Amino acid sequence: MRGLGSGTLILEAIVLLLAIQPIRVLGGHLSGWGIGAVVALAVLCVVVAGSMKRRWAWPAGTVLQALLLVSGLFHWSLAAVGLIFGAAWAYALHVRRKILG
Repeated sequence: MRGLGSGTLILEAIVLLLAIQPIRVLGGHLSGWGIGAVVALAVLCVVVAGSMKRRWAWPAGTVLQALLLVSGLFHWSLAAVGLIFGAAWAYALHVRRKILG
């Protein structure tokens, strides 16, 4: 189960970092604060992914999904990424509950 959670968060970090430049090029007015927030979220995703053996990691991953949705205030595409990865995280939580009981 840790691999599923870690994999989801690592993919999320990669997508967040790769999303910065297209948002800027395609007319998104992503400020320095917005870029900083995206980079910080990506770093947090990597940190939580590396900590999946700890008890607090799954709730922390859920909080990260909520923070990503809130980052949609910087640009709408970040909210879209938040919805997609929020759904993936919800599925990972569902599978975890089914397997672990």
